[in-house]
Amino acid sequence: MNVIQKSNCPEFIAQDNAKVREIASPRNSPVENQSLAEVIIPPGVTILEHYHEKTEELYFIQEGVGLMSIEGEEKTVRKNDCVIILPGQMHKIKNPGDSELIMLVSCSPSYRDEDQFLC
Repeated sequence: MNVIQKSNCPEFIAQDNAKVREIASPRNSPVENQSLAEVIIPPGVTILEHYHEKTEELYFIQEGVGLMSIEGEEKTVRKNDCVIILPGQMHKIKNPGDSELIMLVSCSPSYRDEDQFLC
């Protein structure tokens, strides 16, 4: 049985100042086809607009409020919302609030730097 404790996963700061903690991926587990990360976006921070050629993503909002943009369409997202992002869709999310925006990000296939393209 494989169980990963989030507290054992190192956190890093992405280039857009989001805190990222990769919980399960091919880099730290026997998982081959997907990955799961916790992403914390500080107030006022916007994740850089980007797309993935092969990866589809799910953003599951756990805390806070975000302004999600996919292909130029914007929508406010809140706790318990799940955003579906398909391969090739340009997207970004902003934290317009006063508290952290916390979300789980699931990627299939698993997240790889070489599949992320900044716009």
